[in-house]
This record gives sequence, C-alpha cells and structure tokens, in this order.
Amino acid sequence: VQLVESGGGLQQAGGSLRLSCTVTGSSIDDYAIGWIRQAPGKEREWLACTSRRNVKTLYAASVQGRFTDSRDPDKNSVYLRMNNLKPEDTAVYYCAADTRDFCGSDSWRVDRYEHWGQGTQVTVSP
Repeated sequence: VQLVESGGGLQQAGGSLRLSCTVTGSSIDDYAIGWIRQAPGKEREWLACTSRRNVKTLYAASVQGRFTDSRDPDKNSVYLRMNNLKPEDTAVYYCAADTRDFCGSDSWRVDRYEHWGQGTQVTVSP
C-alpha cells in the first residue's frame, strides 16, 4: 500500500486548507487512516483517525472543531479539512495506515500506523 499526501502550502492565520491522502495498492476500506503532523523540533502529533467501521471520526482535542476528516471510497482517498488555521499548525502533515481496519482507543499512538506517506508541508503565517 502507498499513501500520497497533497494540498499543503502557505496560508495566513484564520484561513483554510484541505489536505488529500490518496491510497494506491489497496483499498482504504482495509485500513484505519490517521493524520499525524510533526512540527520542527517537536514529536509527531496524532490528529485524527477514520475508518469504514467507525461511525464517527476520532480527533485530538487540539484540533477538534477546527479540523474535519472525511473519506471518499470511490476515490480511495481521505481528506483533512483544516479551518481557522493558526501559526502553531505549521508542520509536515502525514497520512498513515493502520492495518487494523478500525480506529480505537489507542489510535493516538503513532506507532500503530504501519504505512506512511511522504508528508506535505503546511505553513501558517501570522
């Protein structure tokens, strides 16, 4: 399975971006797909997890209400809509696949995700 992120870029604070994660080599229905980011000098931070089996997407408290995760099985893709961006959202954003096909209580653990994309840079200016 391969994951490719796109949609990053430079945005002003208060603006919005939508990141895409396109999966090839397998179906997104076979995985839980997570979004994780890493800011310079900081550890990776889990943001959200979605799967076919979950009724609701799981979100980290830091992005709940601002970020929205969605799935499009027809395009074999997952999206992260980010609203009201803040300078502290500046990071490289990754999508990653967990071979368990559901998001659970430990989906915040970034080591649960076996397959990763290359990342896309998001920079938010003040």
